[in-house]
Amino acid sequence: MEFTTRHQGLDMDSLPPEFLITPNPDDPRLTEMVQGIDQTGAAIDTAVTVERPLTLYLNGQEIVTMMTILDYPEYLALGYLLNQNMLRQDDQITAIQYDEELEVVVVRTECRTDFEEKLKKKTLTSGCAQGTAFGDVMEKFEKVTLPREARIRTSWLYALTHKINTAPSLYLTAGAIHGCVLAQEDHPLVYMEDVGRHNAVDKIAGWMFQNNISPDDKIFYTTGRLTSEMVIKTAQMGIPILVSRSGFTAWGVQLARQIGLTLIGRARGRRFIALAGQERIVFDADWRQHAEEEHKHRRKGARDDD
Repeated sequence: MEFTTRHQGLDMDSLPPEFLITPNPDDPRLTEMVQGIDQTGAAIDTAVTVERPLTLYLNGQEIVTMMTILDYPEYLALGYLLNQNMLRQDDQITAIQYDEELEVVVVRTECRTDFEEKLKKKTLTSGCAQGTAFGDVMEKFEKVTLPREARIRTSWLYALTHKINTAPSLYLTAGAIHGCVLAQEDHPLVYMEDVGRHNAVDKIAGWMFQNNISPDDKIFYTTGRLTSEMVIKTAQMGIPILVSRSGFTAWGVQLARQIGLTLIGRARGRRFIALAGQERIVFDADWRQHAEEEHKHRRKGARDDD
């Protein structure tokens, strides 16, 4: 797959269509049937999610090998490089080349890049490279300014969570997967899933970059926990509102308050909790008029007493 120029971007002046990209649980590449037994000892066939390696190159340099479901390798590659500060928003992408057989994606830029020293430091720091990666990311995070005028109406929130929960997904088919959604008002735009939520985030970041999408009026939704990683990545993308059906970590809340990010968690059915940026929330819907989440759409961590 190859891109030679960036897209001109979507017209966001009018309300956008919904689900420009959505999971495709019928894609035979993404799941496979595996034989086993159930709790009674009876033989069963069940669908499981398929993960594969994808090696990313930036120009001629190998950057990382990721485990992913490989449905949108070009967006994943761009988003990873952006969120690792290896690409800037003003960089010119000359091509993205994906070889399915070799499981390799190459991003080519107009300007020369060299991250040999950065990658060497990552290797020396630790096996998962958290020390160097964290320092670079936090430096960018502390310079982020999010739009204060952004708003989220509770009517949008209730509509979004219902639309996302009832959309076709790999989670409902096979499980073992995380989902992230980019939305505008009560319109879900891009719904990405992957075995790691950081991959799903990066795919959306890559899609936004490729299509010149403004983050100022967007809402980011995730099925995963509201950790420091999720807060940092959302802020880096310039999105002012982060919503999750799951819970919070203390550091995630602290960072959200520091940067002025609206943080809404445990958003299921008619319930939600906001722990940062509450001033952006407009209470225009009566929560008592909305139904509780149906049991079949509940995920890990959803408890009746939440």
